[in-house]
Amino acid sequence: MSVAEKRTVHLRLMTAEDTERIVTWRNRDFVRKNFIYQELFTAEGHRAWIRDQVEPGHVVQFIIVLSDGREIGSVYFRDICREDGTAEYGIFIGEEDAVGRGYGTAAAVEALEYAFTRLGLERIFLRFLADNIGARKSYERAGFRMTRRRETVSTMQGEREVRFMEIDRKTWEAQAGSRVLRNGERYE
Repeated sequence: MSVAEKRTVHLRLMTAEDTERIVTWRNRDFVRKNFIYQELFTAEGHRAWIRDQVEPGHVVQFIIVLSDGREIGSVYFRDICREDGTAEYGIFIGEEDAVGRGYGTAAAVEALEYAFTRLGLERIFLRFLADNIGARKSYERAGFRMTRRRETVSTMQGEREVRFMEIDRKTWEAQAGSRVLRNGERYE
């Protein structure tokens, strides 16, 4: 079996036509409870996100697609600073039956390849709610490492700790050396 056949997910760039899907996924309770920002999303708000963040290049957002064509969630890089070579990574799996199956890790690996090879970034960080142990394990499998930085936020569930993780280009390249990398042509 070839590497391409073993691939469990691929990423396609999000478009405005994905607005309804994104809003539906992001508003599901099992997704919202793991986000720092837990307010309900609206189609209007998402269109503003596309206009104000995606179109000017501050954000690159993808839809996660399984090998059978099923779309299950989204990954994105936000606050892209080309001058510093940094961005924040985010992900959500919007189909509950797809949670905990390794798709998030696979999507993170794909997204990091894009960030370091296509966007030319030098460092990616992420934030997550500390009690989201599954997310932490997934991020670690994708190559992110914990930092010392912590914050506390108020959510619908009360005060919660936020932890930070990051990966830099050098670390990613060392890890990627053990993986067979695909070229950028796979991204739509």
